[in-house]
Amino acid sequence: MFIIKKITAFETYTVRQEVLRKGKPIETCYFNGDNDSTTTHFGLFEDENIIGVVSVYKTNSLLFTDEIQYQIRGMAVLENFQNKGYGEQLLKAAEKFCWEEKANLIWFNAREKAVSFYSKLKYKIVGNSFDIPDVGIHFVMFKRN
Repeated sequence: MFIIKKITAFETYTVRQEVLRKGKPIETCYFNGDNDSTTTHFGLFEDENIIGVVSVYKTNSLLFTDEIQYQIRGMAVLENFQNKGYGEQLLKAAEKFCWEEKANLIWFNAREKAVSFYSKLKYKIVGNSFDIPDVGIHFVMFKRN
């Protein structure tokens, strides 16, 4: 049994570090905008243990002209819980929040290895791949409401 609930930015760091910043200091898990009033963080819990996180930022990308945009960042599920549908549930909770906030568009920078996951959930790539130093190849992906 799992539940998804709102959490603080700080509560995302352990999962972000384990999945997205493995071997790097905890300070690298803080993202610009984490503590903005327009940012919301979600945690996925199984038996009261946090196993997945996602953060939603009300911020626009210059690649899109849509008025109300939200960016998803820090999407991560602990390795032992991957490929079990948890990531999809977490993403759907983030999407539901964005659409309820009247978003016209959701966008994010997807790691190369996650593109197929997001594509199955109807996200599309825009533009070419790009490299984030010390992290890897990414693609901008988006979905409109």
